[in-house]
Amino acid sequence: MKLRFIAAAAVAACTALCVQARKVHTIGDSTMATYDPNTTVTRGWGQMFQQFFKGDVTVNNRAKNGASSKSFYKESAYWQSVKKQIEPGDYVLIQFAHNDEKSNGCDGDELKAYYQSIGDEAKANACDYRGTTASGTYKDYLRKYVEETRALGATPVLVGAICRKYFDGSTIRRNGRHDLGDKFDKIEGGKLTTGNKVAADDHTYDYPYQMQEVAKELGVQYLDLTTATKELYESYGDAKANALLFDGNGSTHTSAMGATLIARLAAQLMQKAGILTENINLTSDLSVNPSTVDLGQAYKGQTVVREVSVNGFDLVPADGNVSITASNGLKVSANGSDYSSTATLTYKEGNLIGSFKTSYEFAAAGDINESITVSCGDKTVTIPVVGKCVELADGVAASAYWRLEKDDNCTVEGPVDPIGETYSEMKLQKYSSPNANTTWPEGTGFDATRKTQRNIIEGESWPAGEIDEVSTRWIEFAVKPAKGTTFNVNEISLYVCGCGGNGMHCKIYYSKEADFANAVNIADFSGSMKANDMMEVKATPVIELSEGETLRLRVYPWYGSAATGKTICLSDVKVAGVAVSATNGVKSVESSELKPEKVYYSLDGIRQNGIHDGLNIVVENGEARKIMK
Repeated sequence: MKLRFIAAAAVAACTALCVQARKVHTIGDSTMATYDPNTTVTRGWGQMFQQFFKGDVTVNNRAKNGASSKSFYKESAYWQSVKKQIEPGDYVLIQFAHNDEKSNGCDGDELKAYYQSIGDEAKANACDYRGTTASGTYKDYLRKYVEETRALGATPVLVGAICRKYFDGSTIRRNGRHDLGDKFDKIEGGKLTTGNKVAADDHTYDYPYQMQEVAKELGVQYLDLTTATKELYESYGDAKANALLFDGNGSTHTSAMGATLIARLAAQLMQKAGILTENINLTSDLSVNPSTVDLGQAYKGQTVVREVSVNGFDLVPADGNVSITASNGLKVSANGSDYSSTATLTYKEGNLIGSFKTSYEFAAAGDINESITVSCGDKTVTIPVVGKCVELADGVAASAYWRLEKDDNCTVEGPVDPIGETYSEMKLQKYSSPNANTTWPEGTGFDATRKTQRNIIEGESWPAGEIDEVSTRWIEFAVKPAKGTTFNVNEISLYVCGCGGNGMHCKIYYSKEADFANAVNIADFSGSMKANDMMEVKATPVIELSEGETLRLRVYPWYGSAATGKTICLSDVKVAGVAVSATNGVKSVESSELKPEKVYYSLDGIRQNGIHDGLNIVVENGEARKIMK
């Protein structure tokens, strides 16, 4: 009887494991990442992946803009945080190459060491550490992902990076396929040579080929998405691919249609490889993404907009319409501007790759449970819409405000402790009017004489070839609740522009995590920013910041070409909300009761018991300032 009991328990445990919902974790770069439809038209294929699965398989897209195999591994906000989410039975899809090429085939750390060895500090400082060598450090990091994924009881899958749309006539040329063999740099015998070339059958500098070699070496399945996207782009041709598959900002990042087709190719490759075949959804039925629309939390009176992708293949009839109907309270729009209770998407030749937007005004506190019905002929999909309306706690108005007109001092209202402005691979240039032609948004009352803070890259030379944010280059502002309080943040705002040229770009995020993991994007200026045109960034988040937590706001700038002297201008940075007593919940408190004491911080936001050697931040009498010891 005892043996039967043990056997039965083992079978039950095995059965529980077998029916456990599985996750597909996707890690990679910006071509796979998730984007906010309210800030950009760019979409990553990992963002569109969920609709090609059925059953209990969930996609956890953790791809990160600007990541290389090295940076995603070394920066704690990424791989280490993904590992905490991986469970036995899961799959991890690994796609890197785009940013591994940052040093033209060299390893970024090795290139920096080379320049330091010859005394060229300017070039050493300009080196991008993300670069890896295709046959060397790139393969080393791929092995780490494979081994560490297996150690967690999950299955690694290596995925060849999607092509860049680099056409040579009617075909994608060699570097578009991530093979740098036609032009690369290398360090050999203590010397750097540039513009090197090897024969077409020499794959030493071919990243997807070297990834496939790792797959063979370690017995890992490899999905050749590089070749699949090459064939996809070539089937459209340069002009048509650019118009339909890409986001209009270069030859790397895709539109919703391009990302959807690539996600479907990835699912097809998984099916051919025998990976999760019972859960792959490639039928002609309508599919939607996401399958549940999560409006998140919002304040009473706030309107939230979400995007839903709708796809169908081999639809009958060949030409027709898809009707969209929203339940009471929701509105939908096929064009993103005209909202009503119904909308229509038109398709031709049996295929639909489209999207619509849904809008909801949060009118009363409580949970939101609505639905949207998508129909085509006898095919119908019902999409649950969920969310929660919250009311801002009754307490004391609190804010941290950096005017940034003559210095980086912070004006404080109420019980909140600001942490001074900090930089990584950026520095202050000066405070001045951006330009005599500077324009400000209507209603500010500011004109071209208003001074702003100008910031520039360390070394003052922006490197060539950057098409996305650099994870180690940022400008940060941060706040903490004062002792004994909880800070409910409901506003983050600032003004930003480029100065000196139209090539400045930036993305802006906030995060409560110490390592800036799970950051939330509130502005995406991936398209070139018009010089001297100050733009307002304003978000209305629902953030509860408890005592001991820090809210960090970061601006990640890059320039579209090699340039010197170009700056990013910031002004009027503000984090505001309501502070309440941490011990008495939402009980109102007088600001005089919780006036911030004089406190000291290190530059990375760690509270200190006094002034330490070096640069310190002191908060006193409602202002934050930097002091040197």
